Amino acid sequence: MSGEGKVVCVTGASGYIASWLVKLLLEHGYTVKATVRNPDDPKVKHLHEFDGAKERLQLFKANLLEEGSFDSAVDGCVGVFHTASPVLMTANDPQAELIDPAMKGTLNVLRSCIKVQSVKRVVVTSSLASVIHNGKPLNPNVVVDETWFSDPAFCKESNNWYPLSKTLAEEAALRFAKENGIDLVTLLPGVVIGPILQSTLNFSVEVIFNIINGSQTFPSPYRFVDVRDVAFAHIQALEVPTANGRYLLVGRVTHLAEILKILMKITHLSTSWKSMLQFKAVKDGPSFQVSTERAKSLGVNFRPVEVSLLDTVESFKEKDFLHF
Repeated sequence: MSGEGKVVCVTGASGYIASWLVKLLLEHGYTVKATVRNPDDPKVKHLHEFDGAKERLQLFKANLLEEGSFDSAVDGCVGVFHTASPVLMTANDPQAELIDPAMKGTLNVLRSCIKVQSVKRVVVTSSLASVIHNGKPLNPNVVVDETWFSDPAFCKESNNWYPLSKTLAEEAALRFAKENGIDLVTLLPGVVIGPILQSTLNFSVEVIFNIINGSQTFPSPYRFVDVRDVAFAHIQALEVPTANGRYLLVGRVTHLAEILKILMKITHLSTSWKSMLQFKAVKDGPSFQVSTERAKSLGVNFRPVEVSLLDTVESFKEKDFLHF
């Protein structure tokens, strides 16, 4: 994997997945043109600290809802990674807070791409949320694969606004790419965990944080994948010539009871903290399987969830989010 001499764009570069993607791209010699809402925001400071950032990282201000906002960032790039999209489980105004930024933002990025002849492939970060919300029964014998799509009508009826935003955005991207001859690959990760590069918690690692501190809000089962595997998959989606279509990224589907057992096996945690975990109520939803065949065809070998959980907890400690 060598990106020497190659220029790529990463939208929403200060996000959880995108930060790891920028880090790996720089490590492999790429020049990265990264978009953020405000280049002067202290929350983007960590991007400047990556190896190679001083020489090969440029930050651009861009707005998902502003057509043409990504033109300068995309110009001269061979590949574009579109990761920018709001992640909210509740919204007072779903259209304005989730659907418009996700859907219109994706189309604005793609419109910028078709203006540039140098762009060979676009990789869009979607979500497993745009796959499993369709009313189909889920049980241990069901294998979810890339042919599944969430149903917008079902999402609306059940007030699942985030899945709706990701579903509409991916569908819009697929249509636009087909109509305009864009080589498009979409990646659909589950709940992303692992080490944090930013200075703040994000939604997906907060799932683990909430399990630990007793305020569990995200229902089991959990569809976990390590952020480092997701970032690697993005680069592979650009570099592997035969990459095409959709790729589900889930290392393991597991329940709260199993997660608690794993956390309690982390030997350096205090006895009192382990005792607290043992008394948590366990409410498990229906389990299912997620196909890994296409992800493995990209060269992705998922880390064990035990490793991801340990590294997540260690990251909480390093960032001073947890004390024990």
